[in-house]
Parts: sequence; structure tokens; C-alpha cells
Amino acid sequence: MTDAPSRIVLVGASAAGLTSAAALRRNGYDRDITLVDAEAHSPYDRPPLSKHLLSGEWEPERLLLKTHDELADLAVGIRSGVRATSLDVSGQRVWLSDGTDLSFDRLVLATGVRPRVLPGVGGLRGVHTLRTVDDALALRAELQPGRRLVVVGGGFLGTEVAATAVGLGVDVTIVSAAPTPLERSLGTDVGGQVAELHRAHGVALRMGPESAVVSLVDTGGIVTGVELADGTRLVTDVVFVAIGAQPDLDWLRSSGIPLGDGIECAPDLSAAPGVYAAGDAARWCNPVFDEYMRVEHRTNATEQGMHVARRLIDGEPTPFASVPYFWTDQYELKLQVHGWLRGYDEVRVVEGSFDEKRMVALFRRGDRLVGVMGIGAAKVVRQWRQHILDGAAWESVVPE
Repeated sequence: MTDAPSRIVLVGASAAGLTSAAALRRNGYDRDITLVDAEAHSPYDRPPLSKHLLSGEWEPERLLLKTHDELADLAVGIRSGVRATSLDVSGQRVWLSDGTDLSFDRLVLATGVRPRVLPGVGGLRGVHTLRTVDDALALRAELQPGRRLVVVGGGFLGTEVAATAVGLGVDVTIVSAAPTPLERSLGTDVGGQVAELHRAHGVALRMGPESAVVSLVDTGGIVTGVELADGTRLVTDVVFVAIGAQPDLDWLRSSGIPLGDGIECAPDLSAAPGVYAAGDAARWCNPVFDEYMRVEHRTNATEQGMHVARRLIDGEPTPFASVPYFWTDQYELKLQVHGWLRGYDEVRVVEGSFDEKRMVALFRRGDRLVGVMGIGAAKVVRQWRQHILDGAAWESVVPE
């Protein structure tokens, strides 16, 4: 590897950053690698936060992406508990929150996202978001049997937390301005069925524009209620806010790195000379769909981390082509999606039904198959994924 960079710095040590470091070592890169990790914990997996860790089924040690011995074997430097604060691209230097700096030949930006918050509630006790182990443990401590929880937001994270909380004996209400849970991701038909699933398990749902949150009510700095657009006031002990996330970009504002809804990358995930991005914050044109996208899912972070590692080693500007994949576990339901469903024109169920807890649904945009959703049908949806990757025309592969 005579032409390989001598020093690689990865800012972010979660799925994308750690995967990239491990892939570099696996492919024979034997020079200096440094991971910058804003958290003090060893790198860990995030999807179980809202399920296994929140429920108490797992403790934090089980979330680790690598054991301590495996991390040691990687022979990478890890700067834990410090944030990157600024970047000089031309000078090839990153400054950190502890006052130190790191030089690099190549840089990988894998800083992820941070939760959106409700305005004006900073410091209010009993109000939670979920991104880190510490967030999950703080919320878990509040979810005691008989307590009341209002979940603000009906996306995947909000509905997963609701399902976990009701299993702990908590009185749960989901509120959202959307017509159904998961409406943005899967549409109102599937979303309506997910709503019925939650109601069957005892979750109350307040959906639609009249259920938009206007403000939180507190007594002495402790949250006691949620006020909705129609004037309803819900009494609660705990509020969980799941209204989306935004890329962690503030430290890059003066760097010259192109920013928008994420770090704006070329198709090969390069963002500037010698600088690459991977994970939740990376926005690129995916050649599978010929569309710009930013994907906040675990599998995408891993795949992009591996792609960037290959890019750093072979120097070839190969586009990152992928079919996004995500899943959710709620109650007895395991729902999996391959594809890019935004702006779809039609959804067609081709196998089973939601009530049977075995179902395959296909999504069309224009004349293309762009997505498949499966419930209890992992093998079948993987087969449809290949059609999506191939850019298959809807009429050529979808049964009438």
C-alpha cells in the first residue's frame, strides 16, 4: 500500500465510523487510524436502544459493536468523550473540544444526527429524546408501571418506544399531526393497520392536525401535561419527543464542506478533496433510483462505512449504489422494508395480509418498482430487493 494515506481520521465512532475502520484493517491498511467519539461509552449499536435496552431486557454492555479485546485488535486510536469543533480542509486538520487537534491525509465524516426537540422546553424535567445509551437509561428509569407517557410523534422511533413502554405497564398515548402512525414512511393504509395494532395493545392514539402539540405544561419545572391544537390537555408524567432528527453539522459551517440536508456528497461519498462522509448525515445521489437521498438507518451506515473504506484503499471513485433497508419490531410484529418509498404512487399487496401477520406489499413510483414491505416474510422481500436493485419496470415483475 505504498500509495495509501498515512493517517486517516474518522469523526464518529458508531456504525459508519467503526465499520469503516474495521474494513480498512480487514483490507490490509496498516497505518494510523484515529476515531473521534463524542460519547464516553465504547462504540455501540443504536437500534436496540428503543427496544431491548429500554425494556430492561438488555444492559448497555450487550450493545457493544466490538468487545474491548476486538477494539484492541483493531489497533486504532480512539478519542472518547470529545467532539470535533472545527475543520480546516486545505490544512488537513480537525480541532477537538478538549483543545487538541488532529492532522489527517484522509478524513471520514460520520457524525450522524441529533434528535429534533420541541421549542421552549429546554431543561424541563420529564421530557426525553432518544439517541444515546444515556438517553435510553434516563427514559427507562421513568417508565414505571402505572405512570403516564405521552409520545409526541408517530414515526418508527415513537411507535417502538410506545410498544416497549406499554409492555412495561405504562399508560401510553401517541399524539401526532399525521393521519396515522408511519404515514410518511409507509402510507395511510399500512399506517392505519399499525394504529389498530397499537390500540389492541392498549395504546391511545390522537392523530391528525387537531392533535399537533401546541405546548407542554409544567409545574415547578416538571412536565405535567401536553396541550394539543384542539385545546385538549393531556395529563402526563413523562413526555417522549420523537419528531425526527437533523444532521449534526454545526461544527462544519465554516469549513467549506458543502452542506444542505446533510453533508452534500458526490456519488462516491466524497465531500471535498480527501474528505468523505458516511452514515445518517451523508446525502448523495443514489444511482439505483437516480435521486438524492439521506438515509437514517443502521444498514445504510454499515454499507457506506465499508464503501468509504474501499474508496480510501483503491482510490476508485465508484458510486455508492444501494437499496435502503430498515426494519421495526413492535409487539409480535416484525416489519421489513427494502427500497425508497418517498413519493410512491401505488402500493399493492401481493401476498397475505396485515391481519395474518404475514404480508408482502410492493410500491410503485412512475413505471418503476421502488420498494417492498414484508411482515413475517424476510426471504420473500429479499428476492424482491434484487428487482429493485436492477431497476425493474413495474409491469414486468408485478403480478396483475
